[in-house]
Amino acid sequence: MPTSIHSPDLQAVLEQARAPQTKRLTVGGTQVDIPTPFPSPADWRDHWIYFLLVDRFNNPPAPPQHLPWDGAVGVFQGGTLHGLRQQLDYLQHLGVGVLWLSPVLKNCQYSPFTYHGYGMQDFLQIEPRFASDPHAAHQHASLVEDELRALIDEAHARGMYVIFDIVLNHAGDVFAYVLPDGRAVAEADWSNSRSPVRWRDADGHGRPEWPTPPQHPPADATVWPAELQRNAFFRQQGRGGEAGGDFASLKEFITAFQEEIPAQGRQYPVRNILIRAYQYLIAKYDVDGFRIDTLKYIEPEFAQVFGNAMREFALSLGKKNFFTFGEVYDNEATIARFIGRQATAEGDLLGVDAALDFPLFFKLPAMLKGQLAPTEIIAMYEHRKQVQRGLLSSHGEASRFFVTFLDNHDQRGRFYFSQPDAPLRFADQLTLGVGCLFALQGIPCLYYGTEQGLHGMGDTDHAIREALWGKPQAFDREHLFYRTIQRLTHLRQQQPALRYGRQYFRPLSGDGRHFGLSPFPGGMLAFSRILNDQEVLVVANTNTEADWTGEVIVDRALNPVGSTYQVLFSNTDMHLHHERPPASAGSVVEKPAGSVEIHEISGAVTDGPAHALRMTVRNMEIQILGHLK
Repeated sequence: MPTSIHSPDLQAVLEQARAPQTKRLTVGGTQVDIPTPFPSPADWRDHWIYFLLVDRFNNPPAPPQHLPWDGAVGVFQGGTLHGLRQQLDYLQHLGVGVLWLSPVLKNCQYSPFTYHGYGMQDFLQIEPRFASDPHAAHQHASLVEDELRALIDEAHARGMYVIFDIVLNHAGDVFAYVLPDGRAVAEADWSNSRSPVRWRDADGHGRPEWPTPPQHPPADATVWPAELQRNAFFRQQGRGGEAGGDFASLKEFITAFQEEIPAQGRQYPVRNILIRAYQYLIAKYDVDGFRIDTLKYIEPEFAQVFGNAMREFALSLGKKNFFTFGEVYDNEATIARFIGRQATAEGDLLGVDAALDFPLFFKLPAMLKGQLAPTEIIAMYEHRKQVQRGLLSSHGEASRFFVTFLDNHDQRGRFYFSQPDAPLRFADQLTLGVGCLFALQGIPCLYYGTEQGLHGMGDTDHAIREALWGKPQAFDREHLFYRTIQRLTHLRQQQPALRYGRQYFRPLSGDGRHFGLSPFPGGMLAFSRILNDQEVLVVANTNTEADWTGEVIVDRALNPVGSTYQVLFSNTDMHLHHERPPASAGSVVEKPAGSVEIHEISGAVTDGPAHALRMTVRNMEIQILGHLK
């Protein structure tokens, strides 16, 4: 069990990972051979991501530790890695291509509150509370390590990839602040100077005799690996914001800390320690990518160095497309500072590959609920083009690899709204949203339980972190949402344009003459994904009450007059109450020059000629259309 980034155990793992092997597993009664290290996907857009909180997903031997299962619970519920592994068939059948796991590293064992995993105490060990037998795993770390590796190996055998959620900005509540009156507290207000601290022992007590980390502390005390046990590596100034400071009780590193090392020159020791620790995780567990928490709270140059270090290390193992994406909870300009690099910048490091698509999230859910005009989404993409014009990333255009989502664990309400007196009224709105997510540019990500209709909402993010396995019929493969997501997965695989195609937003018309983009809430969103000579048209009606009949502009060169589109998917043809056959689309018609007024995205107004498709779209319906062959 390594306790240092220089330990022989850690070095042995790194060397072993460079020696390719083959593992034989039994999956569903069939023997499957997998290479290790497991090769990366050729293109991450070929898969969609399922994000789950390990503590809240599954543990069949025991019910959730606190009831109700969907209550706003802020402590461990008892989900396990083995419980997750037991549902891999369910996830594979759903169509999941990538599992994004909430952090699995060891948190402070004296704290029951960091069930989410973001309060790391040891950056080399796995959280024993995620083991089938937490007590035994606490005594013998290999038990939980083996369960994690078994989970990842079986996911690989099923053709799925695994992403770890990691943290670079902070550790857990590893020391207490000493206030002027002598009290020791977990959180302190921001101070312009460093505050005295007491490092915590294995029981979580801030020890007066530990103003600095002691020599040879117990495994559950202070912070690990051993190289991190220096006061100088922590800010020690209390709660702060982007300029620096703790996240509540989570203590911030000084990742910009520099020191002169003999024979090595100027070094960044905190960065180097974290880089080595996360390279060890790649080697030890054969993980396929990292989602980087709170990325915008570290220095952009560290993001660049870290992303590049992970990519190059993975390449040395044979993982040719290791994927990193960061949480930059901010606008386009801020995100662009943390991914790739500017073409005019010095150096040749490309950094983190992509980001969570927060600019889209800030608008898409409200638009889908009829609260925001579709033009707001279109303007967002147009602005992104300007911001990213000079951005280079390892994948080319970074936006095509942004991870898109409708909701996540940091919100206070899920996207799906279940009205108490009419619980199924907005079922079509959820499938409309998932349909748009799977059709828009990017790598779609669904939050766990979406496929089972979880609809938590409250005054805290605990309200949307339900213990899924406590739900009656928690893993129902016949649920409408589960089956709809299956269909969208198959469609996305069958239509390469939905994964790789260029994205164009389309003007619409209700009268066949005046075409434009919907400027009002509850409007229509129409866009095409074009790949070579194939156009897939997506039309979404965000109005919760009214149907829409009209015409949509399509590519004139690819759609001869009289050509016919087929409705490849409609979210209304698998209804909770009864079958609702989708409305059919008409054939492509000519709009002669001078017969129309088309308001383009650029602001220009043209009068044709153009080709258009006439169609009817029901309220809260999405249609995805392609050509009949």
